[in-house]
Amino acid sequence: MKISFSAPKVPTSDALVVFSEKSSAFKGQTAQIDAAMSGALSKAAKTGRFEGETGDLVEVLAPAGLEVSRVVLMGVGDAAKLTATDYEGLGGKIVKHLQASGEAHVTIALDSMEGLAQEDAAAHLAAGMMLRSYRFDKYRTKESEKKKPTLHDATIACDAHKAAAEQFKRHEAVISGVFLTRDLVSEPANIIYPESFAAIAKSLEELGVEVDILTEDDMQKLGMNALLGVGQGSARDSRLVVMRWNGGEASQKPLAFVGKGVTFDTGGISLKPGEGMEQMKWDMGGAGIVTGLMKALAARKAKANIVGVIGLVENMPSGKAQRPGDVVTSMSGQTIEVINTDAEGRLVLADALWYTQATFNPQQIIDLATLTGAIIISLGHEYAGCFTDSDDIAAGLSKAGAETGDKVWRLPINDAYDKLINCDVADMKNVGGRAAGSITAAQFLKRFTNNVPWAHIDVAGMVWSEKDADLYEKGATGYGVRLLDTYVSSVME
Repeated sequence: MKISFSAPKVPTSDALVVFSEKSSAFKGQTAQIDAAMSGALSKAAKTGRFEGETGDLVEVLAPAGLEVSRVVLMGVGDAAKLTATDYEGLGGKIVKHLQASGEAHVTIALDSMEGLAQEDAAAHLAAGMMLRSYRFDKYRTKESEKKKPTLHDATIACDAHKAAAEQFKRHEAVISGVFLTRDLVSEPANIIYPESFAAIAKSLEELGVEVDILTEDDMQKLGMNALLGVGQGSARDSRLVVMRWNGGEASQKPLAFVGKGVTFDTGGISLKPGEGMEQMKWDMGGAGIVTGLMKALAARKAKANIVGVIGLVENMPSGKAQRPGDVVTSMSGQTIEVINTDAEGRLVLADALWYTQATFNPQQIIDLATLTGAIIISLGHEYAGCFTDSDDIAAGLSKAGAETGDKVWRLPINDAYDKLINCDVADMKNVGGRAAGSITAAQFLKRFTNNVPWAHIDVAGMVWSEKDADLYEKGATGYGVRLLDTYVSSVME
């Protein structure tokens, strides 16, 4: 969607959106529009029992006195209490309502309201509109014309239009990363597999990202047997991709992000149930987030040094597949008994985390992974689980989550949980039993951080949605890119 900003105006075609607060008389542009319609908008509001609550909506088609095709009146509740994410939600609601309406363009008349500065409100409104405009329709060949989106342009008309347009540039850059993440998570496993994913990451070099791709031979020489063991049952070769954005001072130690990239997860020999297995195309969601983040940082030319590392494997059952009971030696030298081959993501991350801390000496490492179903039982689809022994990292991620709507919730880690993965056969086992499954998975990862300040974000409940929301359709959400971009700004810039 193309979004522009202008001074307040009454459009001469297409759709027009105006706002009203809760239990309040019309003001500003809304009052002017109502007057031009000879009070038809206020009459429609009364007839439609419109009270101005957030989400209230009244629509007048072919309004007399105006040349527009329709006027949409939206409630904003108490404007003084609206946050940036609330304005994004309003923008998403506008697109959702008009996307397949037949309208090609919409003008949004945004007055100054108590609370958020108008330029901030307008920029976040535009961000919400752009986020909601995304559709992954690459494989839809028989969609009816009535369901196809028509809305592709929007103008936000407000006094602070110049400042809003300047602010929106950053949102637009970051959203390009969100859309890359959504694309990656949406694609089927016959299109996105380790080599093809690595090629997409390689394309970020066009934006100035340095990209290196490690092959299986490279990883074998480094001793990455934990990662390689997961992919050994697949006909697809595994890859480790290293992305570097060097936007900060040369002396600045980098911040590192590590992503799990299991491009399809059957569970291996510990085979998953067949029902719903098609969803496991998004088990590379952590790697998708890290890749989208690197694009976002490069697109906005972040003044920070960032390393993104993604371990890409396909977990398949075959005569060559890893077996329950196998013991592997990780790059760190620590040995792991593989109790369950479906607890594979932590094996991938074990080597990726160790490689990252050993190679780049980062000031912090944050890993992201669709790691456990247990986190969905704990938190549903409202929060990602956050595990760290750093109060500073936890507070920073929580604040960034509140600002962006990509929320995280901190869960505990400690020695008592760590003991659950001790093993009689090897240094550790890759599962700790049914109790505290998400926590013991985090404890496993912590053993490969070499005491670098670290956090693990379990995004299993967040990268994919089975229902529409204000900022995305059913499908890939793009969760995490804006969270981490905001976190980078708070720590590095």
